[in-house]
Amino acid sequence: MTDRALAVVRAGALTTVQDGGRPGHAHLGVPRSGALDARAAHLANRLVGNNEGAAVLETTLDGCALRPRCAVVTVVGGAPCAVAVDGRPVAWGAPVRVPAGALLEVGRAVRGVRSYVAFAGGISVDPVLGSRSTDLLSGLGPEPLTVGAVLPLGAPCGPPGHVDGALPWRAPPAELVLRIRLGPRDDWFTRQAIGTLTGPGYRVSSASNRIGLRTEGPPLERAVAGELPSEGMVLGAVQVPPDGRPVVFLADHPTTGGYPVVGVVDGRDLAAAAQAVPGTPVRFTPVR
Repeated sequence: MTDRALAVVRAGALTTVQDGGRPGHAHLGVPRSGALDARAAHLANRLVGNNEGAAVLETTLDGCALRPRCAVVTVVGGAPCAVAVDGRPVAWGAPVRVPAGALLEVGRAVRGVRSYVAFAGGISVDPVLGSRSTDLLSGLGPEPLTVGAVLPLGAPCGPPGHVDGALPWRAPPAELVLRIRLGPRDDWFTRQAIGTLTGPGYRVSSASNRIGLRTEGPPLERAVAGELPSEGMVLGAVQVPPDGRPVVFLADHPTTGGYPVVGVVDGRDLAAAAQAVPGTPVRFTPVR
């Protein structure tokens, strides 16, 4: 077992390959995709000596288990979790050397939703439209991990980072505060509905996924009863479907949609949205 690859021993609830995504293809109906918590993915990559945009594994809630076929340096970051090599606990959030044939176990998230597993050299699956990301909506990129799958690793391109003291891993939010610029269809809702949107009544729904963060709370009352022709959607768009409860579009969002968009969330707040567990309070804060 000397080839640069790793085998999947446990795939977890949902583990996908993600990098910086494939922006610029919305006119083809292709979402951006990419790591939902881009900050965590970038930091994990830097710590193993990769470029920030190298492909990593994004786990959801319950981690995964992997067996590298070569000695490799790895970092598990993002949502805090237990990490072990051949049953021996090792550091979370710092570089760890995994021997060839050893079992790397990424445990259930203690806080947050998504952990990121970076390997020196990156996951080297074939790119599609310039990205190695799995897109759950369009089906582009590699399939979500399954037991027995083998993923190639690239050649290391730099030395692992040095960890000395605290690193800037961000804690998952106790309250998800999303700065929102209202429009373009906020006039399709009553004034009372806009007050409801910016009030304290929403929480993260368990139906959230990579396509969108769904909310639970009071429905928004429409001022316009008709429906829109399909129009373009952007990352962070807050679409309001017929049930009246806002949905924040994340990386795998559709590129067009026919429900009104009441506002667009500041992109800097979307990494926190990726780590907000079901039940987390959500507050939309208007900005100009």
